[in-house]
Amino acid sequence: NSGAIECYYITLGGSYQQQKGNMKSSNRCIATTLAIAASISSSAAFTAPSSSRVSSTQLNVVGEQASSIGPAQVLRNLKESLPQISWLAEGDAPASNKIDIPDHVATVLAQPDAPKREAESDERTERIRNRAKQASEDAMKLRGMLIGEDDEKAWWRTQRSIPEGGRVVTKDDPLTVIVAGGGLAGLVVAAAAHAKGMKVALFEQASSYAPYGGPIQIQSNALRALQQINPTIFEELVAAGTCTADRVSGLKIGYRKGNKLAGLYDAGDWLVRFDTIGPALEAGLPATVVVDRPVIQQILVKHGFPEGTVRIKSRIQQYEDLGKGRGVAVTLEDGTKAYADVLVGADGIWSQVRKNLHGLDDGAGGFAASGAAGGALDDAEARKLARDTVKIAAKADRRFSGFTCYAALAPHRASNIENVSYQILLGEKKYFVSTDGGGERQQWFALIREPAGGVDPEPTPEDPHPKLTRLRKEFAATGSGDADGNVWDPFALELINASSEEDIKRRDLYDGAPLLTTLDPQRLLSPWSKGPVALCGDAAHPM
Repeated sequence: NSGAIECYYITLGGSYQQQKGNMKSSNRCIATTLAIAASISSSAAFTAPSSSRVSSTQLNVVGEQASSIGPAQVLRNLKESLPQISWLAEGDAPASNKIDIPDHVATVLAQPDAPKREAESDERTERIRNRAKQASEDAMKLRGMLIGEDDEKAWWRTQRSIPEGGRVVTKDDPLTVIVAGGGLAGLVVAAAAHAKGMKVALFEQASSYAPYGGPIQIQSNALRALQQINPTIFEELVAAGTCTADRVSGLKIGYRKGNKLAGLYDAGDWLVRFDTIGPALEAGLPATVVVDRPVIQQILVKHGFPEGTVRIKSRIQQYEDLGKGRGVAVTLEDGTKAYADVLVGADGIWSQVRKNLHGLDDGAGGFAASGAAGGALDDAEARKLARDTVKIAAKADRRFSGFTCYAALAPHRASNIENVSYQILLGEKKYFVSTDGGGERQQWFALIREPAGGVDPEPTPEDPHPKLTRLRKEFAATGSGDADGNVWDPFALELINASSEEDIKRRDLYDGAPLLTTLDPQRLLSPWSKGPVALCGDAAHPM
C-alpha cells in the first residue's frame, strides 16, 4: 500500500504446483511458500521518479519537480527554450474527447458475455453499506481470532527436535508456516498455504482489525488466482462486490492543455479510455469487482483457514534461522516464542521481518502498521507519523515518491457513475484519482507533489476545515483556478465537497528503490527470501 494510499488493485500472478510425496524442510520445503509469496502483488500505482527541482506556490507549499536525464531531458529543455506562440493554444478541443463511452468501448461492453450495468438503487446501496458495517463490527469483536485456552495450547509454542537436513513433511505432519502481518497479502498467503495442506499461524500486530481503508479493486487475474486457492472465497468476494468492468476507465486531462500541433484538450477531456472486461473475456477471466476492505478481511478469515489461525497483538520483533533445515524461531514484541518450518513476512512497507532479513538499522521497522492495523486514527497522530516516517524511511532503505496523498471515501452518487468506474485527472504537479467504491460511494485520492513530512494546520475558528480549504484551492474549478492559473475539471471538487474533514486522511507515499541500487550481493541475488524466510506484498515490493 506504499505506506500511504488506501486503494489497491490486487493483481495476483504466478502459480504453484501441488506438492507430491515427501520433501525435506530445507530449500525444497520453502518452495511452495515462496511461490505463494511471489504471487502476491498489491499495487498503489502512480508514484513519480525522484525529484530535484523545487518551486513555490501562493499556497506556501514547496513542490518537488521530477527530474530525468538522457533524451527525455534534452527534449524537455528544447521544448522550454522554444518561443511560446499563444494562437497555437487557441481554438476548440475535439468533441470526441468528451464522449465517455466511444463506439469501440461500447462494442466490447455489448458482447453477450460482458457484465451488464445494473443502475444504482437504494436496495443495493443499503446492502453494500450494511455488509461493510457488519464486517467492521465482526472484526472489532475478534470473531475467529486465537484467544484464551486455545492460544495457550497453540502448536507453534512448542519447539520440535528436527535433525540437520530437515524433517520429512507428510500429509499428517505438514509444513508449518508463520505469517507476519494480517493485511491482505498475509491473509491470502495463509489461505493459500492452508489450501495446500500446510499448518498456518498468522501474527497481526494490531489489537483488532480496524475498519480503516477504502474499498479495493480486485482485478480479473487476481480473482482467478483466489478462485484457484479457494473457490468459496472467490464466490463470496464476487457476491459482495460491485462490478466495475461494466463501464469505462481511463485518464483525463485535469485542466485545459495542449496546442493545435499536438492536440487541444479542455478540462476533463479524455486522454485514454479503456475497458477492463475486454482482456478478461479474451482470457476467460471473471470481471473486476470492488469490495470493502473489512469485507475482504472477514471473508478470508472465515473461509480461508481454520478459526483461531489469526493471533492479534502479536508483532514479530526478530527471528532466528535455526539452520540446516531445522526451521525458524520467532520472538514477539512481548517476548513470546514461536517456532515453525517457514516464516513469511507480510508486515507491510516498514516490515520488521525485512529489517531482520536485510540487516537494516534499528528503527527501520518503524511502526510497521500493516493493512490490518490501518494508519493514523486521527489528525494528531497523522502529524506525528508524517514526521517520524521520514526518519524511518531513511533507515528502512525506502524512498519518497515525491507526492503526499489526501484520500477519502465520499458517500456520494457521482455524476458520471453510470458511465465511468475509474478515472484520473492529470496535472503537472498533482492529479486526482477516483473510483466507484460501490454503494453510491466514491473513493478518491488527491496526490500533490511536495517534500515529505508535511502536515496540515490544526483547525481554528477562522478555518475549521484546513484540509478541505487546501484541496478546494488546489483543484479550483472557477475564477483564476489554482496557484498556477489552471482551472480544474469540476469533478474533483464534486467529490472533495462531498467529503467531511474528519474522513479525509493524509499520508506521504513511499516505495522501494530498484534492486539495482544496492551493492549487497544477497539482496541482488535473492532480495525477497533467505533460507526459511520470505517476504511478500509491500514488505517485498511496494510500488
